[in-house]
Amino acid sequence: MNKDSKIYVAGHTGLLGTALLRKLNEKGFVNVLTRTHKEIDLTDKKAVESFFKKNRPEYIFLAAGKTGGIVANKTYPATFLHENTAIQDNVFEAAQNYEVDHLIFYGSSCIYPKHSPQPIKEEYLFDGKIEETSDAYAAAKIAGITACKAYNNQYKTNRFIALVPNSMYGPNDNFNPENSHVLSALIKKFNDAKMANSKEVVLWGSGNPRREFIYSEDVADASVFAMENADCFENRHYNIGTGSDYSIRELSEIISSVIRYNGKIIWNKDKPDGAQKKLLDSSCFFRLGWKPKISLGQGTILTNKWFLRTFSN
Repeated sequence: MNKDSKIYVAGHTGLLGTALLRKLNEKGFVNVLTRTHKEIDLTDKKAVESFFKKNRPEYIFLAAGKTGGIVANKTYPATFLHENTAIQDNVFEAAQNYEVDHLIFYGSSCIYPKHSPQPIKEEYLFDGKIEETSDAYAAAKIAGITACKAYNNQYKTNRFIALVPNSMYGPNDNFNPENSHVLSALIKKFNDAKMANSKEVVLWGSGNPRREFIYSEDVADASVFAMENADCFENRHYNIGTGSDYSIRELSEIISSVIRYNGKIIWNKDKPDGAQKKLLDSSCFFRLGWKPKISLGQGTILTNKWFLRTFSN
């Protein structure tokens, strides 16, 4: 990408989208396109076609889509499947028809089988049954990854790049307890408990499942790196993680310590845990020359500071 290349960040108001805008600005890119959902509904094929015809973006970061935690995935599976596949289908087809230079698509670690060997290598995709609590969302993400490879194969190009970040967190995350991911949900829960002087906090599951968390700024940095080195990428998807995982119990202790909540933590074992372990093998991406910079402790502190600034009033 040149500094004046026309770059479209789809989903620019979300967790990853805002991080991408900050990273592109930091690196001096001056021609970044954004549109709110009110300005363009990416599930509307005609609206997407009109946008591409008028604006002709050269590079696309497809960070738009519907995401959520266990509760949201169990409650709205059809919505997750429909909205994500519609966005992907429309944007991919327009990107191909208008010959964008490169598009980055983001998968999710839930695409991998529930009982994958750890750490999870990219080739484990399709090797077993995926976690039931997120199967509809996972199906949409698998379709997107498959589409990247299919478009590249059919049209003899390397236009589409598929990245699979593990559990992402950071400023502008979703902190709604009904549909947020675990780290942001815990930040809100412990802050609420501290404000209410609650003596205990009840958390879902056993606390034993292990997860890998990556700060949104790191994913944004990896994305810009991928776009600037697109010719180095093979026609496959690439995992992006940190190489370290933590149990949900350990995560709750880190967050409660950051927030300085001193009450008791109760684990409701009647609630689902989800997959027991999801640690990605990111060695293929690391070998291209990129590594994450933000530790979980540092990222949690930064995320909590943003949460307090945003929601304290």
